[in-house]
Amino acid sequence: MKKAIYKDGISSFAEITTLPKELREALSKRISILSFDVQGILEAKNKEAIKASLRLRDGNFIETVLISPRPGTWSACISSQVGCPLGCEFCETGKTGFKRNLTGEEITDQILFWRQYLKKVSAQGTLPADKQGFAPGVKNFGITNIVYMGMGEPFLNWENVRESLRAIMDEKMLAFGSRSISISTAGIPEGIENLAKEFPQINLAVSLHFADDEERSKLMPINRQHGLEKLKNSLRKYFSLTKRKVFIEYMMMAGVNDGEKDARKLEKYLRSIGNIHLLHVNLISYNPGHDKKFNSPDKEAILGFRNYFLEKRINCTIRKSLGQEIAGACGQLARRSENTLVN
Repeated sequence: MKKAIYKDGISSFAEITTLPKELREALSKRISILSFDVQGILEAKNKEAIKASLRLRDGNFIETVLISPRPGTWSACISSQVGCPLGCEFCETGKTGFKRNLTGEEITDQILFWRQYLKKVSAQGTLPADKQGFAPGVKNFGITNIVYMGMGEPFLNWENVRESLRAIMDEKMLAFGSRSISISTAGIPEGIENLAKEFPQINLAVSLHFADDEERSKLMPINRQHGLEKLKNSLRKYFSLTKRKVFIEYMMMAGVNDGEKDARKLEKYLRSIGNIHLLHVNLISYNPGHDKKFNSPDKEAILGFRNYFLEKRINCTIRKSLGQEIAGACGQLARRSENTLVN
């Protein structure tokens, strides 16, 4: 049964034809394979992003996204909390408030759901040929990466995130390699150190966005508790334990943090951490929210920012934003039901 669920991508017990019919019917009545119900699914027109609204057993909603940055590959962006307690001003998730932590099962089941989904749509032929996930011999139904970058701060739910990581990497369950998993944090020092000690091969991404304590604290309240100095020290410890690359996520907002002075501040801060060769800056154009408080910078500002770091010999790329049209891009996820999904 475990093989059928975790390896074969079944979505109902009725599909396990090796079991007697009576047993399949009994299991279907008593047990649900997933710990939530799917309330709504939105696909971007180009099929490069798909968002699902999931209703948990207690009535709360979460969102999860599947993106295809390259032909034949899928990354599952999963949530770790219902809402988020951090309250970052530019993030839709934070504006919905915090309800509770997700269990390890609820986190892991998001991957199960996307595998079932890819199997189903691939069989139906509703995805373009270069987006087909499921085929005989295709590992994990085409899902190549898992990113804890959905709703919530993973390191504030470490016990359940840890449980989900073990299930995701278990060869008898989801069997993902540790280097195909990434965890994004707004900067929880204890969490960064726990990751380095327990899962040193999992990728770490830090949502920095500002390299000035005063500016960061205004829009990211977590910085008042865990400032840039604490973050710097935790990253130094991370490097000493793992020698692994860290991705610095920098969301650019027009007139807020996209100027030359901001680039200089970021460069200075990154160099103060040390191991500059292990730091990689990902520039993300701000994805508009409902209140229109912030705006996306123009293309020239983003290119200028990138070129500044490349000239300083600091690794820097512009991250392609996928899912904006379905409110599934970075910072746009919220606790929506199927009736309020944005298309």
